[in-house]
Amino acid sequence: MKRHILVGAGGLVVGILLTLFVLGIMMPRLSPEPDMRAAESMMEPVMQAAPSTPSPEEELDEQSPRGIGIAPGRGGARNRSPAAFGMMKKEMSKGAGGAMAPPPPPPPAPMAEQQEAAAPSGRAWFPETFLFEPLVVTDASGEASVPVKVPDRLTRWRVLALAHSRSGAQAGAVSTFASSLPTYVDPVLPAFLRAGDVVRMPVQVVNTTGTAVTRALKVEAQGVAVEGGTRTVTVPAAGSVVEYVTLRAARPGPVTVRAALEGADSVERGFEVWPTGQRVRETRGGTLAAPRTLELVGAASPVEGSERVRLLVFPGALGVLRSELAAAPGRTGEAEDAYALLLTGRAPALLQGLGGTVEPRSLEQASVLAGQRVLRAGRAPDVATATLLAEAALVHPGNPVLARLGERLSEQVARAQRPDGTCQGGEGWTLQRLLVATAECTRVMRAGMGTDAGRRRASAFGARAAGAFERSLSRIRDGYTAAAVLASGAVSGSVRDTLRGRVREALQRRPDGAAYLPVPAGVVRADGRVPSEAEATALAVLALVEDKQAPLADLGTSLLADYRPESGWGDGRANLAGLQAVLALFKEPLPSQVRVVLERDGQPVTEGTFDAKALREVLALEAEAPGSTGPHTWSVRAEPAVPGLGFALTLAARVPWRASEPGHGLELAMKVAADAKVGMPVEVTLQAASPAGLELTLRQELPAGVQVDHPSLEELVRQGRVAAYDVEDGAVSLTLPPRGAAEPFTARFRVVPTLAGTLQAGASSLSLVGSENTAFRVVPTTWTIR
Repeated sequence: MKRHILVGAGGLVVGILLTLFVLGIMMPRLSPEPDMRAAESMMEPVMQAAPSTPSPEEELDEQSPRGIGIAPGRGGARNRSPAAFGMMKKEMSKGAGGAMAPPPPPPPAPMAEQQEAAAPSGRAWFPETFLFEPLVVTDASGEASVPVKVPDRLTRWRVLALAHSRSGAQAGAVSTFASSLPTYVDPVLPAFLRAGDVVRMPVQVVNTTGTAVTRALKVEAQGVAVEGGTRTVTVPAAGSVVEYVTLRAARPGPVTVRAALEGADSVERGFEVWPTGQRVRETRGGTLAAPRTLELVGAASPVEGSERVRLLVFPGALGVLRSELAAAPGRTGEAEDAYALLLTGRAPALLQGLGGTVEPRSLEQASVLAGQRVLRAGRAPDVATATLLAEAALVHPGNPVLARLGERLSEQVARAQRPDGTCQGGEGWTLQRLLVATAECTRVMRAGMGTDAGRRRASAFGARAAGAFERSLSRIRDGYTAAAVLASGAVSGSVRDTLRGRVREALQRRPDGAAYLPVPAGVVRADGRVPSEAEATALAVLALVEDKQAPLADLGTSLLADYRPESGWGDGRANLAGLQAVLALFKEPLPSQVRVVLERDGQPVTEGTFDAKALREVLALEAEAPGSTGPHTWSVRAEPAVPGLGFALTLAARVPWRASEPGHGLELAMKVAADAKVGMPVEVTLQAASPAGLELTLRQELPAGVQVDHPSLEELVRQGRVAAYDVEDGAVSLTLPPRGAAEPFTARFRVVPTLAGTLQAGASSLSLVGSENTAFRVVPTTWTIR
């Protein structure tokens, strides 16, 4: 189908710039049987009663496009157009004053004759947006052609063209074209199934012609068993019929369903079968500086087909840096705010050095947010807070407000140094804590050496602090304190060598060869809290980064294994040390390509290639791992070995659910009406109990095809029984506000089943907000829907 875009603007048609946007409009469908409407509403966000005789020329409510490109409108999630299209050209007419006015919608292409003549090819491409052309230059006559391949949706497409000339004249136009089939088949697939589900899947056959049609219908699938998939159907003129086939999902995995109407249409779509059972997993991580051998113990009695292994390989420093840039602004606390501000200040140079790209707008937004928090905390700080905030403010010399704050805080820390060289301190402080605090103050002074005044402060402060560390050398017995002093950069010569030896002696090994720095009893940070092993290991890296005898690669293995995207290595202090250690370890450029191999008990499981040109990407290797029950030896190696690559290996499986034991005082019970029918509301009753004053998350798992009735949830919010709710495929999560003592929670809401069959729900749970480890879970139930 070919048409032309004809453009004019004030008589100037040479070199006009066009922007094209096409929006798909949902084609009306024939009214299905009563229980079919609910099934279709699951698949289409907007579904209204359709006229009895649909026509490709009928339009539903159109919405103005929000972007530029080619996309379907809402409600078109299940509509398609034929794939056999050539170049798309649209016509626009010139309006008064050079503006362009849209012509009347052109008639649809005579597709019926074309597609009756040839056997149909399978329809399998259903994107919602398929073209974005922000810059199209016309020729001297003001015409331009844009070749496109139209998706397999049966819908009406709306074309928006915006134009401007080099002199600034502007215009725009809207046109439409329709794509349909005379007779087509439309299976209504669920968003997912769970292993063991049995469902009656509706298949709608639509006839838009003026005569009745009798054809063979065949439905087949990969990944599930199909019963009753072959039959002959007769569809009346301008009508539709709904047939049902039974799907049996035995194993988890992807499913592809193909429905074919003999000589008329065939369509192919897919969904996932989710595994059942309680998920158990074990994760290990590290670097690929050398082949890594790991001992993982697989779950006993796993559900068939649920054992899988997943290996993620990522550029250690760059991957962590990007993750922290995304997560740090969302964390709260003085230390977290200081860390976020420092991170945004150093990020541009760090990203460029690691081969990444800078996104100025996102960095600016994160910097402004963290800067506001730091300014608020820095109004009247004590010495400990000044030490925490000064370095973060100083890395923003281009911001005069933050730069002045950094100078003021640095001066406050400098004045707090005692004549003996120590800094901070107070009643009840141990010498160990005082030395760690002095090391932290010294590091802050060194961070302010960008000005003459800062250099003078750092020189005087460092000389006195070095004397304090040397006098106390014999009393620095633990590796953490020695690492903190070394990381401050205040010592050199024999004192430095002695402290390095103590850090190396304190290091320990894990079974997989990774090294870490343990924290002895009684050792605390400058703020009086006990540091984590991850923070201690990071300080060990910073202390030994120039020590040729140090097992830096093995320390890096522990460091990356302890990293969690949601929390980093802990709080702000730990994250600051952890990120500095990662950047110090993994600053060498990566090879152009690295082959990564995963083996179990010496047998290859999967392999892939990491490309250094795609530093933003993570290499994800996933494979089935049957027979992983019990202990097995897993090995991960890179060819060549690369310290700058991190990995995370996860062995996961599902095991049968067992009744949960009440924990942390949380209890949950649920009840569902037994007479569930397709298209009819079903009431769900929830009861929960917990200690007073706790904010809770109640997650109610639902079977496939069960939709939540939003008005009933809104009523719970209005009553104050629920603070908020979130709906997703297969579940609804309720946030429960804190309640008083002996005040149980009871609530009812409605759901609407859209598929008939025997369908399983997942395990519903009750947990403290933000802490799934405290969850009390209810054993999954099976719903029988007629």
